[in-house]
Amino acid sequence: MLERRLDDRTHDRSCVRETVERIFRVRDARPQSIHHNLIRLADRGPAVAIVTTNFDRLLDVAYQDRLSRRGTHSLGTIPRPRPQPEFAGVFHIHGVLSEDEDQASELVLTEQDFADFYVRRTVVPDFIYDAARIFCLVLVGYSANDPPMQTLLNAVAADSTRFEDIRPRYAFLDTDDHDRVALEDWNARGIEPIPYDPANDHAALHETIERWATLSVITGDQSTVDAEVQRLVATAWADSGTSHRDLFEHLFRRESKREQQRLSRVASDAGADLGWLNAIARVCSEKRSEQGP
Repeated sequence: MLERRLDDRTHDRSCVRETVERIFRVRDARPQSIHHNLIRLADRGPAVAIVTTNFDRLLDVAYQDRLSRRGTHSLGTIPRPRPQPEFAGVFHIHGVLSEDEDQASELVLTEQDFADFYVRRTVVPDFIYDAARIFCLVLVGYSANDPPMQTLLNAVAADSTRFEDIRPRYAFLDTDDHDRVALEDWNARGIEPIPYDPANDHAALHETIERWATLSVITGDQSTVDAEVQRLVATAWADSGTSHRDLFEHLFRRESKREQQRLSRVASDAGADLGWLNAIARVCSEKRSEQGP
């Protein structure tokens, strides 16, 4: 999961002063519900891992609230991505504000900084390249015109034409699904866009992230998941839409066979027809490696 909130112009020298003023205004801010929900979604079972280009510590506080431990990594202290549980924490690939106001913070702000960390030392590109091979990446709050990420993701897209181990990539896009230019811009980078209406301060995005976290295959609320299964099977499989079928299969991609069996009983007791039962059998027979981390 990659998250960003500051505007896309932070690479421009003329915006450095404005950016610094903004990030210091949020030094003492508290995380909002979206920060907590992003941390829930970044939970892959034995570990929570989320990547951000923000300098603030809002995700770090949300991480500590959930796991009761610290997990901040920044620039040179970021480990190489790996599927093991020890790869965990909030990874600030552009640096993070020091908790001590009198201590200097190493941040990627100027064109020289980008040249250093993206070209000379390749700290950020190496991290993204490795992550794209191990995890499904979901981008939140990025623009297709964000120069550093644009360059990286174009390179990852090029790799996907040569290597079979590049995982799927997605991006929440603040536009309607009729903006074909914006959608195709992301598709051309090998990233599947998820468009949403940005009205009311991105309310649709906040609601989607919260619902996704609530129905997460790892951290989802059991009673809510059960209710969703019961609601879906109340309609015959043949009469259900693609979105309902996809959600149903998603709900059955649980972390354990025991949980899959429990949900199967929930569906059966709710009168699921043969179509739904066949979908359960298909999902439960998937190899764990195909389901992804």
